[in-house]
Amino acid sequence: MSEQSKSPQAPDRTPRVVIAGAGMAGVQTAVALREQGWRGAITLLGDEPHQPYDRPPLSKAVLLGKAEGSAFDIDFAALGIGLRLGCPVTALRPAERVVETAEGPIRYDYAVIATGAEPIRLPGGDELPDVHLLRTLDDAERLRPVLAAQHRIVVVGAGWIGAEFATAAREAGCEVTVVEAADHPLAGALPAEVAAYMTDWYTDAGADLRTGARVASLAPGAVALADGTTLPADAVVVGVGARPATGWLAGSGVALSPEDGSVLADERLRTSVPDVYAVGDCASFPSARYGTRLLVHHWDNALQGPRTVAENIAGGEAAGVVYDPVPYFWSEQFGRFVQYAGHHVDADELVWRGDPAGAAWSVIWLRGEGQDRAGAAEGGAGRPAGRLVALLAVGRPRDLAQGRRLIEKGALLDRERAADAAVPLKSAVR
Repeated sequence: MSEQSKSPQAPDRTPRVVIAGAGMAGVQTAVALREQGWRGAITLLGDEPHQPYDRPPLSKAVLLGKAEGSAFDIDFAALGIGLRLGCPVTALRPAERVVETAEGPIRYDYAVIATGAEPIRLPGGDELPDVHLLRTLDDAERLRPVLAAQHRIVVVGAGWIGAEFATAAREAGCEVTVVEAADHPLAGALPAEVAAYMTDWYTDAGADLRTGARVASLAPGAVALADGTTLPADAVVVGVGARPATGWLAGSGVALSPEDGSVLADERLRTSVPDVYAVGDCASFPSARYGTRLLVHHWDNALQGPRTVAENIAGGEAAGVVYDPVPYFWSEQFGRFVQYAGHHVDADELVWRGDPAGAAWSVIWLRGEGQDRAGAAEGGAGRPAGRLVALLAVGRPRDLAQGRRLIEKGALLDRERAADAAVPLKSAVR
């Protein structure tokens, strides 16, 4: 026997990327790494037992029984991606370059935090079998027979998920009451003057929307409101928002936002810990475009961000790829296709395009930059211009497509022409 055969086996030093989270952000990071030429090992850790799946269909086709699931059509084995399901992460130990899991530690050269967000729960809801969330495939499977039985359902929260669930429940023939603590639906995303026109959508669909209604307590078969009203409910669906799933990072040294708990990623989606990145719903990032830090809980962010992470890992420090997207999301509710691109604040000027009482209309937000001298000189009419920063389109996909490109370019729009729904947005550029 040779001396070489007697020697102990050398440790495996294959460069390894460990990705915590097998949702859209984690899966797309793994795939993008291979596309960028990463030849090392990739381990993808998922806390659910299911094959990785897409979430948007959960509140639509899966919930209504029109689809059995929404698994990604990806051959992980063929890509050389080690997929470990039912394996939740429990801690990150950067000093040892280890991700701790329920099955033991895993060494990494690069780690990617992609654990997403977890739904906010109502006090007492976990103890009641008829109180539901809608975040996972298992949640949708538990809710499917509830809709099929055409139960009386109370939806807590008139945000995006609440509106989508109410839409599906009405389509299934359920009696639906939606309670919202704010004075208008979509309060976290849109101003009251815009959301006011969406209130009628609930009534038209046969759903009862109650704004300014706070839940005092939950009990079997009933929801008690702060004003003393008691709503009968065969089932309650809670959709009051989500927060980054970052509790497992306690003690890791990874900097988290004290406001929302998100990982404080930099412009390259690097964390405060060397060789650790963060992407998707769990991470906020600085936007030079908007001059603020953004936390985006939407599908497109979980699709786009992984490309930046993959390029920076595969290309090394020299890659220096910056992530500064125009946020985008969509929602299907009460027979309408609603799309939003960009980011606005209260100080931005709101401009209507079309009649919001109709079937198709848009709203744009212009960032007040005063009289734009260059634009006025070129236009010759002296009209003030504003930089397009955000757009909401209801049944106007062309506005969305053109507006998104104009936001990316930082285009200045003539306010008067932009307000004319008959004028294409691209024709309103100064």
